[in-house]
Amino acid sequence: MLLEKIKTPGLSHLSYLIGAGGKAAVIDPRRDCAIYAEKARAAGLEITHIFETHRNEDLVSGAPILADMTGATVFHGPNPEQPVVYAQTAHDGDCFAIGQLKICVLETPGHTDDHLAYAVYDTAYPDKAVGVFTGDALFVGDVGRTDFYPDRREEVAGLLYDSLKKIVSLGDQAIIYPAHGSGSVCGSGMAEREFSTVGHERLNNPRLQIADREAFIELKANEHHYQPPYFRLMERLNMEGGEPAPSIMRPRNLSLAELKDCRADHIIDIREPMAYASGHLSGSMSLPVGMIPAFAGWFISEGERIALVAADESQLATAMEHLVRIALDNVAGGYVGVVSAAKQGEHMQQTPMIGSDEVKNRLDTEKQNWKLLDVRDAEERSSDAIDKSQHIYVGELNERWQALDKHCHYTLMCASGARATVAAGWLVSKGFSDIDIYLGGMEAWNNA
Repeated sequence: MLLEKIKTPGLSHLSYLIGAGGKAAVIDPRRDCAIYAEKARAAGLEITHIFETHRNEDLVSGAPILADMTGATVFHGPNPEQPVVYAQTAHDGDCFAIGQLKICVLETPGHTDDHLAYAVYDTAYPDKAVGVFTGDALFVGDVGRTDFYPDRREEVAGLLYDSLKKIVSLGDQAIIYPAHGSGSVCGSGMAEREFSTVGHERLNNPRLQIADREAFIELKANEHHYQPPYFRLMERLNMEGGEPAPSIMRPRNLSLAELKDCRADHIIDIREPMAYASGHLSGSMSLPVGMIPAFAGWFISEGERIALVAADESQLATAMEHLVRIALDNVAGGYVGVVSAAKQGEHMQQTPMIGSDEVKNRLDTEKQNWKLLDVRDAEERSSDAIDKSQHIYVGELNERWQALDKHCHYTLMCASGARATVAAGWLVSKGFSDIDIYLGGMEAWNNA
């Protein structure tokens, strides 16, 4: 018997391979899905079933691709916004045998209308579920967001409340297997660990502590979440079926001349923020490799051509993996060698950094034609902010930069400086010339 978690770094996506008696099922596979077939074959298992908990918003599903690869049947929930053309519909109470295991369907709408959970039973001990794949309904320490149907906020929040009750009714002994861990955009309060039980969550998960349905609805309906534009792309692909991942998950190497001539819509510097600020190629924006899953979908649109600038080959490979998983993989190539470009006489731009004393001085003297621009999210901002600062969430600068004055001097700030560097790089790539970054951001301000 096998149950293995496959984690996708960056997106904090969790998928699962479960098998017994020579058969196996995969729950919520990612786009680069050969890993599931390889692991199943290594364990002597044949993948016969692929179960999707819902229409994912933050990554491309590998279900149709893995089905073509293995001959397995894909199952998806009822009531999708559009038909999921590559899947059969599973309904509440449907059960599937995987060797001595039995996987039973629970309809659990709320996060999305088509959401399912899958309870796992060992037929040698059939009375209680061993575990449950909870998708985006129940996480470790949090529950799913309910903001994808803005005209039905109260209704879908109530549906999630009812779905959580259904999951909890499986019993305290059931191990929960969610579709995301801490760091995912699908929840803000997830615990760092990725293991728990229904019983532990029932006693400790703050959202499950709310016994009153109306109180739960009010809380969920008034939560604030951001929806990057690429969510719409993911939703469409996860109903139509996405294309397989490229066979080579690494961008081709570009020379400096080729980089200049590749006609990219975006030149993206994926080095660390301090490296970018110290010196970067003209016209490039900053998007550190570890921040690609969270922010690439704000600034890059479907089909746009990308060129990457990296510190080394490993950064290029990791960046390509992140981009493939969200279908923003029209990558012209990658360039390594910013320092060598400088040695060749290539003009480098720099982004100045300033500290708390300078920020305070500018605020106190009411420096003319200057603004402190806070790019943290609304929740951070509501709990702690600097007086007289302006707020635009970093992702929303994708469009709101057009309302800013290019002749104004902006200091970008966040909690520490990383997101501020992304924001600064985006503005610089759009022609803003008088930009600097508050190094240390809110943490430095409070400590000062």
